[in-house]
Amino acid sequence: MRLQRCFAAGLLGLAFLAPVHAVPVLLISIDGLRPADVLQAGQRGLRLPNLRRFMTEGSYATDVRGVLPTLTYPSHTTLLTGVSPDQHGIAGNLTFDPTNKNQQGWAWYASDIRVPTLWDAAHKAGLSTANVHWPVSVGAQVDWNLPQIWRTGLADDRKLLAALATPGLLPALEKELGPYADGIDETLAGDENRTRFAVKLLEERQPAFMTAYLASLDHEQHHSGPDTPESKRTLERIDALVGEMVSAARRVHPDGVVAVVSDHGFAPVQQDVNLYAPFIQAGLVTLKDGAVADWQAMPWNDGGSAAIVLKEPGNQETLAKVQGLLAQLQGNPAYGIERVLDHAQLVERGGTAQASWFVLFKPGYEMAIKPDVPLPAPSHYRGMHGYDPAWPMMRSTFLIEGKGVPAGKNLGAIDMRDIAPTLARELGVALPAAQGKALLSP
Repeated sequence: MRLQRCFAAGLLGLAFLAPVHAVPVLLISIDGLRPADVLQAGQRGLRLPNLRRFMTEGSYATDVRGVLPTLTYPSHTTLLTGVSPDQHGIAGNLTFDPTNKNQQGWAWYASDIRVPTLWDAAHKAGLSTANVHWPVSVGAQVDWNLPQIWRTGLADDRKLLAALATPGLLPALEKELGPYADGIDETLAGDENRTRFAVKLLEERQPAFMTAYLASLDHEQHHSGPDTPESKRTLERIDALVGEMVSAARRVHPDGVVAVVSDHGFAPVQQDVNLYAPFIQAGLVTLKDGAVADWQAMPWNDGGSAAIVLKEPGNQETLAKVQGLLAQLQGNPAYGIERVLDHAQLVERGGTAQASWFVLFKPGYEMAIKPDVPLPAPSHYRGMHGYDPAWPMMRSTFLIEGKGVPAGKNLGAIDMRDIAPTLARELGVALPAAQGKALLSP
């Protein structure tokens, strides 16, 4: 009898641990998609039948509060891990490179992610995985991987991508589909090209979990601004690409789940802020022949914000000098600084512990990319993100539909860290490090 009771208790424990259902998942990211673009598509003059269908046939968030900073690479890593940048380790788009020896290198490598991703969890559960162009995917534990990577945009980039993709995968696909888009290509044509490869991967490999990333909306909003005719046309074409991937997923996995996410919102911008110059003038950065020869404190460009990193974080003299400089800059309206977070405030909000301060710019201001830009100077972009995730204009998107997903359900305002555990539950995999919660009831 005791053995029977133990056996029954074990079965009961397994019942609580087992997922309610385990289904294939396709995760599509549209970089820079704002929630209102879908929720208020009619009022904004947008025709988005495929994205709008999620609102009636599936569930949706009114908005998603993102991470600090509201940039592509930190956000996409949170979308796959359910934790903030201070935990997963991807603190910005660019690696911190004070002397610029890495030639504008981005955080391409999955080995820099400190916690398990959905790819890892699926692999551990014995599920097949695929990826097309998702950020921070080079070397990821993915069965059929076409990672995001570029260097110069020249022909050698194509060799690099082929070498870093799953061995033999790119040549096999290109034999039927033609050349794959260059990694540096963020145009609509690039998204159309990669969608063809994503559809082919879905149909031929039938992965249980697949990620696909579309970049052209972000690209267009940077160059022409949000809400421009060009940005609207781009989004309408992306809606059609989403429809193509959803149709392919339905043919392969009729009972699967499809989720659409974005990484951040967008804001119009008019003014560049050269934050490098005052650090150079204060002797905190030393130049020789126009290049950085030495540094004590350096801004780390995050678009609508900037992390301030110290070479020696415990150096009290440097700490006092930088704190005084930041107070002076914050009092000068030309720098457009809304707020400066100290180290404790930064870490409390999930930002990188590598920085000692974090500068948040006001609407309309962005960090300049060169140290010789005058002040004031017109912005090099027309739209930007990277601002405070508390801003409504920085909120992102979450849509989900498929087997077991309630139809027409408004999930309200959610945290970006909730998305990965929600998808983990659908996949039937474990993501124990996640800080967020699963959104859909069992």
